[in-house]
Amino acid sequence: MPLLPSKARLAHVVFESDDRASKTFDIVLLVLILGSVAVTILDSVREIRATYGTLFWFLEWGVTILFTIEYLMRIWLSRNKKGYVFSFYGLVDLLATIPAYLSLFIVNTQYLIVIRSLRLLRVIRILKLGRYVSEADFLTQALYASKAKIQLFVGSVLSIVLIMGTVMYIVEGPESGYTSIPMAMYWAIVTLTTVGFGDITPLTPFGKFLASVIMLLGYAIIAVPTGIVTSELTAAKYKNVSPIRKTCPTCDLKDHDRDAAYCKFCGSELERIL
Repeated sequence: MPLLPSKARLAHVVFESDDRASKTFDIVLLVLILGSVAVTILDSVREIRATYGTLFWFLEWGVTILFTIEYLMRIWLSRNKKGYVFSFYGLVDLLATIPAYLSLFIVNTQYLIVIRSLRLLRVIRILKLGRYVSEADFLTQALYASKAKIQLFVGSVLSIVLIMGTVMYIVEGPESGYTSIPMAMYWAIVTLTTVGFGDITPLTPFGKFLASVIMLLGYAIIAVPTGIVTSELTAAKYKNVSPIRKTCPTCDLKDHDRDAAYCKFCGSELERIL
């Protein structure tokens, strides 16, 4: 069903960003998002909340009501209402309003309002950054191509954590803080990732030796996922730069670069590939 002229204009302002009215709407929206997140952060500081708590409460609910109206308006203006509601931005818009209402029943859930910061992704449309989406797709392709290797890597790490955690549980025991295998696995993860909180430490000589091995192993493991993704990024870049190899129509020499204009052997002009 086609939208009425006034409704179509309102939909253009809300969903697009190619004229002054629609850009102004989005900029105001971004200012409200930033202000709302800033208020939520400041409200978590006890000293500031004691002085401005009431003001923050009114500001948070004022913005929440505006976002609720905006969300309902987007549903009303959408041609495909179900498509919008279950889209990424639709779910983010919904999550931006839920924490405030949830705080009426569960204490401190209002701080989840910081989820609204995800709505700042709309700045891509406003600043015309859509041309950089291809770069994100490029990274996504590399990560997807690395999926099998990363899964194998994660499986190996989990196996190491399980085995080393169990061994440390046997060697050290509850006396050293390793009260269970899950607790020992937590220690193994902290040690393997070189975080080292220090809340649990081995006391026996053999336990310290195992801890040293895990620490050294951690440095080696950290480099693995980086190398996997980097290699796939390099491969994807080479593939995108030269996905097609030209063949000379005169001498049949193959393996010319995509942007080559002439044959590197006989000098014949090559077919242009757009």
